[in-house]
Amino acid sequence: MKTIILYLALAAMMLTACTDRKPVKREAEKIDTIPVMVMQIKKCAKLYTAEYQVHKIVTHDDQVKLKGSFLQQKFDFSVPLTTRKIAIPIDATLKAYIDFGNFSEKNVRRNGDKIEIILPDPKVELTGSRIDHNEIKKHVSLIRSNFSDAEMANYEKQGRAAIISSIPRLGILDMAKESAAHALIPMITKMGYKEENITITFRKKFTDSDLPMILENNTIENGRIQ
Repeated sequence: MKTIILYLALAAMMLTACTDRKPVKREAEKIDTIPVMVMQIKKCAKLYTAEYQVHKIVTHDDQVKLKGSFLQQKFDFSVPLTTRKIAIPIDATLKAYIDFGNFSEKNVRRNGDKIEIILPDPKVELTGSRIDHNEIKKHVSLIRSNFSDAEMANYEKQGRAAIISSIPRLGILDMAKESAAHALIPMITKMGYKEENITITFRKKFTDSDLPMILENNTIENGRIQ
């Protein structure tokens, strides 16, 4: 009888112990998705994001002028029938890309459920340009010489410079940002972020003064693009 009472007492003690024990609450493990995200974005390497076809017409006109003095009288006048005019159509292709080779966690800002991706600075290449010789319009007076090959090459160079200098106003950088967003947002949403909480941006709005930095395979000498 004593043995049975002892067993009942032990059972009661064990039941009380189990009843008093508070359930263990395990917090869900929080996984830091940023390093994984950075690794995935770096795989994009050099992402070509925009291509722009530009048509530019370069015009030039000149006329022979005579300057000097005669009998202490200065003269400066244009010689009649010595004008030359030319309009040269130039077609060029611009391509913008973003190099994610050095992309890091510094390019990612997270605030709760919101995340911002700061893209590396874009690069723009002028991949090619050509003169449409069939569409060149020119007028050369009979007593003037025709435009030389050197002059034509110089006008094409001027046209290329004008096209490149217009890059910040063409919208190609905005196209690059939008294309990058289309490539990156699906990747980020797969990691649990809602599309409306994702922002893709550049670190700043680029202007003419930034051209030397964003141009690829072009140099600027004495303020002019070569």
